[in-house]
Amino acid sequence: MGTIGQQQTSTAMTSSVVVSLDFDSASDAMALVGLLGVEADHYKVGLQTLTAAGPDLPRQLVSLGKRVFLDLKLHEIPTSVAGAVKEAGKLGATWVTVHASAGSTVLRAAVDAAAAFPHLEVLALTVITSLSDEDLPEIGLAPSVDAQVQRLALLASKAGCHGVVASAREAKLLRQVLPEGALIVCPGIQLLGGGGGDQRRIADPAAAAEAGASHVVIGRAITAADDPVAAFRTAMNAFLDGARRAT
Repeated sequence: MGTIGQQQTSTAMTSSVVVSLDFDSASDAMALVGLLGVEADHYKVGLQTLTAAGPDLPRQLVSLGKRVFLDLKLHEIPTSVAGAVKEAGKLGATWVTVHASAGSTVLRAAVDAAAAFPHLEVLALTVITSLSDEDLPEIGLAPSVDAQVQRLALLASKAGCHGVVASAREAKLLRQVLPEGALIVCPGIQLLGGGGGDQRRIADPAAAAEAGASHVVIGRAITAADDPVAAFRTAMNAFLDGARRAT
């Protein structure tokens, strides 16, 4: 079991833009996958789509050679989390998420369970992007979001997780405190001119890459676009531009 960053060299991503398949049917999801073709190789399957379409959808994506980010956001006792991670591995998932706030014992159980599947990496979810500093006292946490994200990310690193999920606003801070090469996966990404919806901590792909994100997750800005292929290309080019500015 290693710390964040040590397993990064085993993860060769041809695309840093992860497309979130937020659909209520497998047919709609696969129609988008077919439209994007070979340009997009990494897809997020979250709670809505997994509940609607079941495990056959990630299996189908894997059979097409796609990488699957199974965003389960696990927050349960260690035995239950370990069992779910094993099933994610059997499906062929590339990433699976566990809430860092579940604690180090749960995180270590997830990492240990993933070890049987060389292709599977555990991402620790820090603070969901719909929360801001003002929301934290309501759930018993002291502001700021930055402090909470850093605390949870370091906990995940110590527990051996392969990376973290946080907004792009915290990516620069995380890049400074986590080991070199750590996976920093950022949701809440919008193309320029797009709205954030129910997400409070948002950014565009270029800003996320420049801040230190290794990957960005984009849903409606691509899936609901008039031209999803053009939107994906715009996102990919913007990310690459930001990454170049960061070097």
